[in-house]
Amino acid sequence: MSGRARVTLFAALATLLTAWSLAPLVESAGWLLQAALLLAVQSAVGAGARRVPLARSLTVAAQLLVSLLVLAVLFAGKGESTGNGPLAYLVTDFGALFQRGVQDVSEFAIPAPQTDGIRLLLVTGVLLIGLLVDTLAVTLRTAAAAGLPLLALYSVAAGLSGGGEASWFSFLLAGCGYLMMLLAESRDRLAQWGRVFGAAPRDRVSAASGLGGGKDGRLTAPVRTGRRIGAMALGLALAVPAALPALGGGLLGAQGDGEASDGGVGGTISAVNPLVSLQSNLNAQDNRVVLKYRTDNPQQGEQYLRILALDEFNGIKWEASGRSLSDVPARLPNPPGLSGDVRQVSAEVQTNVSAADTYTQRYLPMPYPATSVDITGKWRFEPAGRTLVGDQLGKDKFQNVQGAQYSVRSLLLKPTAQQLRNAPEADPAIRAEYTKLPDNLPPVVTDTARQVTQGAKDNYTRAVKLQDYFAVNGGFRYNTKTASGTGPQAVARFLADKEGFCIHFAFSMAAMSRSLGIPARVAVGFTPGEKQSDGSVNVSMRDAHAWPELYFEGVGWTRFEPTPRAGINVPDYSRAQTPTAQPSVPAPLPSQGATQPSAAPSKTDDCPPELKKLGECGAAAPKQNASGGGGPSVSAVLGWAGLVLAVLVLPLLPLLWRSRLRARRLGAGEVSAAWRELGDAAWDVGVRPDEALSPRRAAERVVDLGRLDAEAAGAVHRVAGALERALYAPPGAAGSYAGLADDVLLARAGLLSGVGRLARLRALLLPRSAARLAWSASRRWSALADRASTLSARIRLRIPLRGRG
Repeated sequence: MSGRARVTLFAALATLLTAWSLAPLVESAGWLLQAALLLAVQSAVGAGARRVPLARSLTVAAQLLVSLLVLAVLFAGKGESTGNGPLAYLVTDFGALFQRGVQDVSEFAIPAPQTDGIRLLLVTGVLLIGLLVDTLAVTLRTAAAAGLPLLALYSVAAGLSGGGEASWFSFLLAGCGYLMMLLAESRDRLAQWGRVFGAAPRDRVSAASGLGGGKDGRLTAPVRTGRRIGAMALGLALAVPAALPALGGGLLGAQGDGEASDGGVGGTISAVNPLVSLQSNLNAQDNRVVLKYRTDNPQQGEQYLRILALDEFNGIKWEASGRSLSDVPARLPNPPGLSGDVRQVSAEVQTNVSAADTYTQRYLPMPYPATSVDITGKWRFEPAGRTLVGDQLGKDKFQNVQGAQYSVRSLLLKPTAQQLRNAPEADPAIRAEYTKLPDNLPPVVTDTARQVTQGAKDNYTRAVKLQDYFAVNGGFRYNTKTASGTGPQAVARFLADKEGFCIHFAFSMAAMSRSLGIPARVAVGFTPGEKQSDGSVNVSMRDAHAWPELYFEGVGWTRFEPTPRAGINVPDYSRAQTPTAQPSVPAPLPSQGATQPSAAPSKTDDCPPELKKLGECGAAAPKQNASGGGGPSVSAVLGWAGLVLAVLVLPLLPLLWRSRLRARRLGAGEVSAAWRELGDAAWDVGVRPDEALSPRRAAERVVDLGRLDAEAAGAVHRVAGALERALYAPPGAAGSYAGLADDVLLARAGLLSGVGRLARLRALLLPRSAARLAWSASRRWSALADRASTLSARIRLRIPLRGRG
């Protein structure tokens, strides 16, 4: 195996070993076999193009073209057809499959099911990285730089998978693949400088030479030294992180029992101040799953898991007020403020939750409002916030949710905007308690609240305007790096900077609601999480969230969502309602000749601009195929037939080109053209032409290296003699003869029969003489550049130099 072929092999192997780090992202690793096969095809095309040889840009273009064609054939028919013919497939169907893959990635959690879209994304990504690695390591001969795309692939895989027990093994595979590629490339470079034939005395080998004295005075190869250095570096990279102390979890996934401090990693959520730890979780690299649950809630995407409510704003921070606890009743009391009309149309759903062993939260995450809880252990019930709190088990030890499995029944409330708009005044006791504001609240909070809600005639409209101000039209940006201050000055600073994360939005909306006389508090918990392929839902540390709850008499505490974050669901009752005019009398039926409207109205046309910015509008109804009928159209059949024909003909293009060129040369009847054809036929089987030799010497060389029999050798010598007569005979002497073309074909047949089957196939399908195309293109480009340069110089000479003299 040649040095460059070895580098090609190890470059593909390095890409494949690094791609193994993507395996934890999906449930099945079947895509990896497909990626390996396509990567082998791509590398083989590159190796063949370099042996021709083709220009570097043409080599990369050939690899890219073949990879796209193979991908098109592999994923044919997987996407939804929206057009006819291969062009429509490549532009629309292939793009639709990519888009579906991106949608699947956003919908499924890790490990995701191996859908066609996800498989397309994975295979395409590996092929793209493989093409970059092959280009850098083999085509451009810079194997060290090829580590950059490999590092990018491993970093993306490690970041998405979140590490794990097998992360060290993935790193080991990727590192070994990169080292093998470097060693293969360095060995190829050393081979070009020759070999070390003997040994030098030990005392004459300098340490700076890189060649250490081995046993019996033999030299130690630099390649062996490189292997040792690479193995040592890889071992240190694996051993050093294992020796470093590990960092614990944060607020919602901490280690230890009981309540920890608020300021940093390792604490659980507490009633004192959970907000600094919440920010740590949102910024954490370790996105561990802390809860898993199954629910029969048909609106799972809107089911938040609530931990506790912060209901006291004391001028320094938001916190949960101290309240008395009671035993957990078998049936929890009715939620405060819930009327019979809203309760009658609600449904009761069940959620079964399993907490991770590393999750030591003292407060029990539950859907709101819960009606009953089935859990073992010592728990206490706090009626005002409707939360369960772990009881004290001993000195500095409390009951927590670590490893617990529990079942919660809760109400699925479906209030309407009209019910919230017509809600009566809140209970005076609730209004007095949940509208308290500190004396040091900056006036900008109240002024902004009144300005935003100007013109609103009820508390519901004011609440929706406040929500839209933060989430839609106020110019606020979501940024978890913002300092997590919670006091009144922090709210004023947030209104001025317009940048923060969920606690800023929740605290600000709650404070502004209280300034308008609307009872408000802040809830802390989790967003709904990510649904898995088996129907379960995973809740991770990055799903930690805070949101405001506003009180409406007849409905109770109601969630609003002012945070403009991806994946956050705005409740239906808080969305802007588009009034539709109802006719007082039935409209007459349309005539039979009238144009029938579409089956479904366009949701995009009726969607307000505010909801479009939130991304709450559904996609337009898909257009029906105008062609009708169940079978493929004639144009589709012809298009697919053309695509298949193009894929089959593409490998035969060099063969067709050589056949056409051979027929043209031999058909001309000129000795010089026939001699060039004979030289190219010998070149195709490995006898490279030597322009410095005379025709007779060149013929002897072809006969010798081509191992021709007597008949074929005679044909070569006759063609060479004809060329000598044409070159050196007196004018008027005939150089050509009647059997010139037959002799060239006879010599070509002898050359092909003198090589093996693979070499013969290579000479037919990938002829070496095709390099003349690249040479011709290079000459034409140089001639065009020289002509342009000459023309530019003439133009400059003709332009008069003004201002001289």
